[in-house]
Amino acid sequence: LSQPFFRLLNLRKLGLSDNEIQRLPPEVANFMQLVELDISRNDIPEIPESIKFCKSLEIADFSGNPLSRLPEGFTQLRSLGHLALNDVSLQSLPTDIGNLANLVTLELRENLLKTLPTSLSFLVKLEQLDLGGNDLEVLPDTLGALPNLRELWLDRNQLSALPPELGNLRRLVCLDVSENKLEQLPNEVSGLVALTDLLLSQNLLECIPDGIGQLKQLSILKVDQNRLTDMTESIGDCENLSELILTENMLTALPKSLGKLAKLTNLNVDRNRLTALPAEIGGCANLNVLSLRDNRLALLPPELANTTELHVLDQLLFCRLQNLPFALTNLNLKALWLAENQSQPMLKFQTEDDEKTGEKVLTCYLLPQQPSPS
Repeated sequence: LSQPFFRLLNLRKLGLSDNEIQRLPPEVANFMQLVELDISRNDIPEIPESIKFCKSLEIADFSGNPLSRLPEGFTQLRSLGHLALNDVSLQSLPTDIGNLANLVTLELRENLLKTLPTSLSFLVKLEQLDLGGNDLEVLPDTLGALPNLRELWLDRNQLSALPPELGNLRRLVCLDVSENKLEQLPNEVSGLVALTDLLLSQNLLECIPDGIGQLKQLSILKVDQNRLTDMTESIGDCENLSELILTENMLTALPKSLGKLAKLTNLNVDRNRLTALPAEIGGCANLNVLSLRDNRLALLPPELANTTELHVLDQLLFCRLQNLPFALTNLNLKALWLAENQSQPMLKFQTEDDEKTGEKVLTCYLLPQQPSPS
């Protein structure tokens, strides 16, 4: 950057992303009217200390530079509302990060952070905090003192527990703690009354706390690739739940309360140990997609025919189905998969009388199924 460039004293917006800039000169301090600075994805190894004189700066993106640290005085930029420091090899945050009291968005994804300063709790205007892809093992209790936080991204860290104080985040809409080492959730998650998205994939959870039922706004719950052996009955109280992903757990049964989830559209329980589905599943009036691959199901409940919006009965592969309920003919199914090599999404079925019950059932050349080769 040439010296005459820094004579643009009234410059308000500077965008230099995706170049091969190797140095940000100290003369950047000349831009005292600068409101927005984007130098993301360059080769800048350090931010000059003089940047603290850019007092008008409200939006700054330093992502994708080999920074490793922030300069002394950086937290004097009190007007900053949006700060992005993704993928800059940061090993720590300034202990006085809380001085950036006007921050609304703080992005720190893909760094080397192992701890967070307690002063983070002073960022009372913060609405979005992204800490995904770091090395965090413990969260400070004070993280629960951010009254306006709406999105909290903690995916791909090393967390084995969440502080109960997180339950104080009553405006939190999205919480992503997938790909950690969580063994349990605090029951205080029941305090997250505004939560719509709860992402818990790839952890070590064996159960979900009963308090989950207090989350009346919850729309998406993903708990795939955990160690669940049981699902709480209180899940049926999540009256706005539309997507429930329980793939790759150790569930042997589903709660009867699932039938209360009238807004549920997508239920995936692939690769569990289910031997039956509750008859109450027929109460899921808006269910569109039901995926049951690789379980131990011998029969499906006739009540499944009450899920009149069901269009895809997906991945019944590697179950142990003997036949299908005749009542399924009442559904307007677009796809029903019974085998991996099935050439068409739908099959031709014949009607037979079940040898044991005498009831009318559906069968075809792919029934009865053989158990999973594994």
